[in-house]
Amino acid sequence: MDFWSLFLMDFIKQLQSPTLAFLIGGMIIAALGSELVIPEAICTIIVFMLLTKIGLTGGIAIRNSNLTEMVLPMIFAVITGITIVFISRYTLAKLPKVKVVDAIATGGLFGAVSGSTMAAGLTVLEEQKMAYEAWAGALYPFMDIPALVTAIVIANIYLNKKKRKEAAYSIEQPVAAGDYPDQKDYPSTRQQYLSQQQDAGDNKVKIWPIIEESLRGPALSAMLLGLALGLFTQPESVYKGFYDPAFRGLLSILMLVMGMEAWSRIGELRKVAQWYVVYSVVAPFVHGLIAFGLGMIAHYTMNFSMGGVVILAVIASSSSDISGPPTLRAGIPSANPSAYIGASTAVGTPVAIGLCIPFFLGLAQALGG
Repeated sequence: MDFWSLFLMDFIKQLQSPTLAFLIGGMIIAALGSELVIPEAICTIIVFMLLTKIGLTGGIAIRNSNLTEMVLPMIFAVITGITIVFISRYTLAKLPKVKVVDAIATGGLFGAVSGSTMAAGLTVLEEQKMAYEAWAGALYPFMDIPALVTAIVIANIYLNKKKRKEAAYSIEQPVAAGDYPDQKDYPSTRQQYLSQQQDAGDNKVKIWPIIEESLRGPALSAMLLGLALGLFTQPESVYKGFYDPAFRGLLSILMLVMGMEAWSRIGELRKVAQWYVVYSVVAPFVHGLIAFGLGMIAHYTMNFSMGGVVILAVIASSSSDISGPPTLRAGIPSANPSAYIGASTAVGTPVAIGLCIPFFLGLAQALGG
């Protein structure tokens, strides 16, 4: 009884935190029809500053840390990102009215990381004075990139296999001599098959361009820039005088915007199967629990802090809202953005920020973190 009462108290307390309050507030005013608009340029600057600050924090911490302590959490971040894609491939893709490529793209987006959700999680940990490794934010790319690469590779393998099956089926259908007025104007089924096989060969997945595209994305670029500056320079003065004090205020504005956007995208889910809604509610908890369990292994074997375990779980429960969508649009153009972006932004992100952060923090505190 003590375990559950402590967990419930912490959970309710986290729902009242300023970070989550702004997210909920944004959804409420959007539902009431508010015409409040935050210019996109301002949101872009805010995201850049937040992720640069996280990168700076990680870079400074890595410079002053034992790198061997980071190896196991990084490996677990990679494993989690890849696993999430396969979970979607073999669960969501099997449900009625869900296309396989849409399910894989959804898994890629949920396996990738939301910088804003991670920033919210870090802020809540600081509010609760739960210790965590300052370099924990640097786990971001180790989960984000493998998830996006895995999703695009799996989707293209599936599409190529589908092409070959369709080509093999077409070769079994003979062309009658009188089907066409001038037979020489039309390729034979065998020629069609060979042509489709050639197309399939030309469409082999190239992994490095996917990684390159992810690294050039605005979210990862900002964070990796901060990481490099923190690691190889001495940015402490600008960090303490500018980035650190402004962090929470900027995050509150971003949470307000995300709440409004989440509400506006709910309509997109009506265009696709309702199973996406179910997945978007359940998946963040499942993904986070997988990462939480792996994090506990690092906790007991490498003294990874409970706060670090929470961060790992939070980024696993998040879904990319900045770098992921354009990467997946380019890598899996046949996937329906209304499905994977709608599932992520309208449901997945509010669940991750509003429910998963307090859930995993409460779980860690109940376990004695």
